Amino acid sequence: MTTVIECHPTIAAPDLAAIKRKQQAAWSSGDYAVIGVTLQIVGERLAEAMDLRAGQSVLDVAAGNGNFTLAAARRWCDVTSTDYVEALLDRGRLRAEADGVQVTFRKADAEALPFADRSFDAVASIFGAMFSPDQSRAASELLRVCRPGGRIGLVNWTPDGFIGQMFKTIGKHLPPPPGLKSPALWGTSAWIEQAFGAEASSLVLHSRHFVFRYRSAQHFLDIFRTYYGPMLKAFEALDAAGGKALAQDLADLIARFNTSGDGTMVVPSEYLEAVVTKR
Repeated sequence: MTTVIECHPTIAAPDLAAIKRKQQAAWSSGDYAVIGVTLQIVGERLAEAMDLRAGQSVLDVAAGNGNFTLAAARRWCDVTSTDYVEALLDRGRLRAEADGVQVTFRKADAEALPFADRSFDAVASIFGAMFSPDQSRAASELLRVCRPGGRIGLVNWTPDGFIGQMFKTIGKHLPPPPGLKSPALWGTSAWIEQAFGAEASSLVLHSRHFVFRYRSAQHFLDIFRTYYGPMLKAFEALDAAGGKALAQDLADLIARFNTSGDGTMVVPSEYLEAVVTKR
């Protein structure tokens, strides 16, 4: 008798610290605020979904240039805005000053928030915490700093929506490190329920859409490859032929989602809005 033993190669655990350093460099490149400011309506929608009240202590995690930060501050909340990219916090400061609202800005990592347990009445992250390499740790941190009875609000791109598919398209040309989980998991009800359900007294999920409106598909690509760090770095890493192929695939993706019918770009992108009430 011959015994056949199948050997399956094991996938080494990804170096999350190294990945985070690369991600931080990517988000520090370009100028995300040019794109981030167009998403302000998403912050306003989440603030309403969370039913924020004047005087509440609110934490915005991975805040970028402060869309949710400003939405909460306009509702007279006591807001702390955090991100691990100082330049984005600077842009948030300028916006807060221009709007005449009071906000505390602090550099912080979503996976290691420098705040005590149960510090905030409300905690939120819009298209931010979802990019943390250690997803479970980031979710645990959001829960840790929220008081019992407080609310955690999340806005995350879904896997099948336009931005989820955009990252999948980039990944075809530049595969992510083996073992690294997709950020779009945060845009699935199954993962949100797994990460937050055990500590939630209620969990309200809604599928929503943000509509990207640009002069044309080429205009969108020009803006994103110049200012959106992850795409900028993707094109930098490819040779001329690779960059041309990626650009074509992205143009094809836009054409598939575009609803304008007039040569401009009108692309709805699905995201999952989650409001968790902590036990």
